[in-house]
Amino acid sequence: MFSGLGYTEMFLFGIIALMLFGSKLPEVARNFGGTYRELRKKVDEFQREFRDWERSDPPATKKPTFTPDETERAEPTAPKFIPPPADEDEDEDAKGEDA
Repeated sequence: MFSGLGYTEMFLFGIIALMLFGSKLPEVARNFGGTYRELRKKVDEFQREFRDWERSDPPATKKPTFTPDETERAEPTAPKFIPPPADEDEDEDAKGEDA
């Protein structure tokens, strides 16, 4: 956590904290420690929930059962597409352009 801070910086932080808080420094440190401890508990609980959620098995899917009539049918049941008949007006226009 403090890998980028040297002894000099830590000493300066200590002096500044002592000047700001004075005799209340132990109480402030205790409160900070308690708050940090509660935060770690919540973060660990949150991470544990995600790990448990990842490990949980997906719900078992029930395979559909088919009756012999359904398995024998191989062709689709949708109606076949039949294009509409061509209009006579379009045929006359096409003939007039070709001539």
